[in-house]
Amino acid sequence: MLLLRVLLRYRRPPLPVPAAGFFTSSGSNATAPPPHLGAEGPRNEPGQEGSLARRVERAASVGAAMRGWMADGRAVHRGHVFHAINRLRRHRLHRTALQVMEWIVRERPYKLSELDYLYLLEFTAKVHGISEAESLFLRVPQEYQKELLYNNLVMAALDLDLIKHSYAYMRKIRELSLPISTYVYNRLIILHSSPNRRKTISKILSQMKADREKELKRTWEIMQDLPHIRSKSFTLAIEAFGKVGSIDQAEKIWVQIKSTKKLSLTEQFNSILSVYCRHGVVDKASSIFKEMRANGCQPNAITYRHLALGCLKSGLVKEALNTIDMGKKEVVTKKVRSSTPWLETTHLLLENFAEIGDLENAKRLYSELNESKYSRNYFVYNTLLKAYVKAKVYEPDLLRTMILRGAMPDAFLD
Repeated sequence: MLLLRVLLRYRRPPLPVPAAGFFTSSGSNATAPPPHLGAEGPRNEPGQEGSLARRVERAASVGAAMRGWMADGRAVHRGHVFHAINRLRRHRLHRTALQVMEWIVRERPYKLSELDYLYLLEFTAKVHGISEAESLFLRVPQEYQKELLYNNLVMAALDLDLIKHSYAYMRKIRELSLPISTYVYNRLIILHSSPNRRKTISKILSQMKADREKELKRTWEIMQDLPHIRSKSFTLAIEAFGKVGSIDQAEKIWVQIKSTKKLSLTEQFNSILSVYCRHGVVDKASSIFKEMRANGCQPNAITYRHLALGCLKSGLVKEALNTIDMGKKEVVTKKVRSSTPWLETTHLLLENFAEIGDLENAKRLYSELNESKYSRNYFVYNTLLKAYVKAKVYEPDLLRTMILRGAMPDAFLD
C-alpha cells in the first residue's frame, strides 16, 4: 500500500506531449469491464471496410495506419477513434488499443477530453497493470482527474482482484465528493459472490445506499442555494430519497414543499405516496391519500399502483389486488403507461408477486410491461423467471422468448 499512499499524497507534473517511444510495450494482460460511454464525433460513421478501426487492425503498426488514413485526406476525429477503440476492445486487442490512445495523446489530432484519458488509463491497466495505471493517473491534467477516471481506476483494481486498493480509491473518491459508479458496486458484489465472501455483500449494499444518499443530500443542498426551485424538483427529490430508503429526508422535503408551495397536483401527493408505499408504511400512505382527497386532488392510475404496492409490501395481498382493480377504472393513457413512475411501480409489484410465488398475477403484470416494451430490459425477465422458480413451474421456452423479444440474458439467467 506504500504506492497508494504516494498516489494520494503527491502530484506529479501534468502529462507531457511525449516522444514516440514514451510508453513501454511490455506488461501483463489484465482485463477490466469498460464503462459504457458515448463518443463525440461525426454522425456518419465510416463503413466497416473503410473504417479507421479496420485499418488499425490490418496495418503493420498504429502509426502506419494513422499516416495512411491522413494520407487519404481524412482527419482523425474523436468518433473514428472511439469506434476503433470499442472494436479493438471487443476483439480483446488491448495492446493495440493502448497504442492508438498513446498516439492520440502524443499527436493530439483533436482537443483531448476526459474520455480520451479514460481510455488511455483503462488500457494501460489492462496491458501494464495497476502500478503503471496509478503512475499514469498522476500525470493526467488535473482538470480531467474527475469521476470517470477515478471510477475507472477502481474498476482496474477490482479486475486484478486488488480489493484493498479499490477500497482505498473509493475512500479518495468520497473525500473528493465525487459519485461512485454503480458499475463499481456491481463488480464488488460479483467478486464477493463466492461462498466464503458472500457475507460481505450486505455490507457492500449498505455502503452503496449510504453513498447514494450522501450524494443526493449534497445535490439537494446545492439546489437550496438557487434563487428559484421548480415544484417538479421537489417531487423528484422526494422520490429519489425514497428510492435510496431515506424516508426521513423525503419527509423533510415534503414538509418544505407544503410550507412553500401550493399542493394542487396529484403528482405532488404521488411523490410522497411512492416513498411510503415502496417501504410498506401503509398507515402514513393512507393518511396522505386522505389528505390528497381533502385538497381536491383526484387519485389517478399511478396513485392506485403505489397503494397496491404498499399493501403488497405489508403482506396484504387481497387488498393489493383490489387496489389494482380499482386503478383499472382510471383512464390510463399511452403516455402514463410509458412513464417512469408507472413502469417502476409495476415492476416492483411484479417483483413482490414473484417473491411469494404468485405466478398468475406476476404474468398479468408482466404482460402490461410487455405492452410498453419495458420487458426488453433483462431484469424484467429475471423477475419473471424468479416467479416461475418460486412457483416451481418449469417453462422451457422462456429464454427463447426473451431473446426473440429483444432482451439479452445475463449471468442471473445463465
